[in-house]
Amino acid sequence: MSAEMTGKTSAASASNTSTMNKDAENKRHVDKDSYEAKHKPSSEFETREQYLEHELQIMAPKRWRPNLPFRDYRFEWEDTIPAMAGTIGKVVMVGAIAATFAGPLGLADNFVLENVRYELIIVSFFIILFSGFLLPTANLAGTHGPLIPLIPIVVAAGGHPMAFGLLIGAFGFLLAISKGGSLLAKLTSKGVCGGLLLYLGFIGTISQVKKLFSWADAIQMSHIAFIVIIGTILLYALLEHWKKRWLAVPLSCLLGGGTAFLLGAPFSFKTAPGFPNMNPMYWWGENTGWMLGMPSVESFIVVLPFAVLAVAMWSPDFLGHQVFQKISYPERSEKVQMNIDDTMVSASARQTIGSLMGGANFTSSWGTYIVPAAIAKRPIPAGAILTAIFCVIAGLWGYPMDLAIWEPVLCVALIVGVFIPLLEAGMEMTREGKTTQSAAIVVFASTLVNPAFGWSLTMLLDNLGLIGCKERSSELTRMSRWIIPGIMFLTLTSVMAIVGLLPGIPALLEGFRQ
Repeated sequence: MSAEMTGKTSAASASNTSTMNKDAENKRHVDKDSYEAKHKPSSEFETREQYLEHELQIMAPKRWRPNLPFRDYRFEWEDTIPAMAGTIGKVVMVGAIAATFAGPLGLADNFVLENVRYELIIVSFFIILFSGFLLPTANLAGTHGPLIPLIPIVVAAGGHPMAFGLLIGAFGFLLAISKGGSLLAKLTSKGVCGGLLLYLGFIGTISQVKKLFSWADAIQMSHIAFIVIIGTILLYALLEHWKKRWLAVPLSCLLGGGTAFLLGAPFSFKTAPGFPNMNPMYWWGENTGWMLGMPSVESFIVVLPFAVLAVAMWSPDFLGHQVFQKISYPERSEKVQMNIDDTMVSASARQTIGSLMGGANFTSSWGTYIVPAAIAKRPIPAGAILTAIFCVIAGLWGYPMDLAIWEPVLCVALIVGVFIPLLEAGMEMTREGKTTQSAAIVVFASTLVNPAFGWSLTMLLDNLGLIGCKERSSELTRMSRWIIPGIMFLTLTSVMAIVGLLPGIPALLEGFRQ
């Protein structure tokens, strides 16, 4: 009996030792494959670009698990560029949304400034939590620029900002959980996506040039706008020639602002340091903040079609940002590219909490961050952390907000940091294959109504094989060819008809309310 027990004990001990050895071997294997083990100093590479591309290829981001600086990613000088561009864009876009609400609601001027500061602090928390820590392939939750023209319609219809934001968050969660965003991205061909990028880049560039000239005309110094734009074109060409295009945003801001100031354009710092009111009850009080009180059931009903439209417009927006990474990043870097569904989760959570707290922002993928980050060949997390820090500094310090919204700085930053790169990406995507037909139809249809309409209509026509690559259409299933694109087109068109976005057709919502 004793010998038998001794034998069993020895066998168990041997088994435990074997298991421990296997665990140690597996641990060594995991460590060997980790980012920390594969990282090499930049001095071991011939060029800076080779080092940055290697960083993209060796990263192994983890979903819903901690991703820590230096263990899972590193900070580089290039991360400051998208962080700076993103902060500038954030101040401008949130300010535009808050100001668009303030006018029709009769809110005081200080409402805009205080809510922008509030939003900069709110968004910083979500940037660090999601893009910097738990979901490193989720792009930052930015601002939904295409919604700005709809805000006066929402206010006139009696819509409540909290109800609007909460519905956007709820629909966003549903689309993310069902993986509808990534599905729609897969059903969008290169021609459709390229045409969408061309349209957005072209329209955006023209709008910023016009805005700069309008500002120069207002101060009776029209020549300043011309000189600033010519200087920006030459600077961008030189940076392209020297392969330093990732420096375009800070150098263009310095050139635009410095040139305008030296030529006599008026500028002064007006926004003093301060801290916003962080109490949600203040913002949703009847006599404070929005001065609207809490939303009613009718408030949710009124904003329902607008919320559906807002979330439906996420897919083409997110797709354009993801594609830009695919074009700019090297091979074997798919793991660090923006995940559309994770971005929707992050944006939905940020929208829901932000609306409950009283913020004016309506969110989407952060274009002024992700486009410069792709150009600089940097992954999302490190620049995201810096963006959060810059947003807090800008909000509390105040003075950087004045500089960010000064037209010579703002306009050139958006042109070289977002819209020109979008044009380049669109041209790259429509260079090969039967893509020009689809691209042309996207531009045509987007000009008729808006990019969401142009994208959904052209995706349907392209997948049916009426335009674009016929071979691609023949390989699609019936669900992918016409059922899903058809449902998306009919849904979007119906919603646009309800809220009055179809040219020449009165808003159906007004008839319902009567």
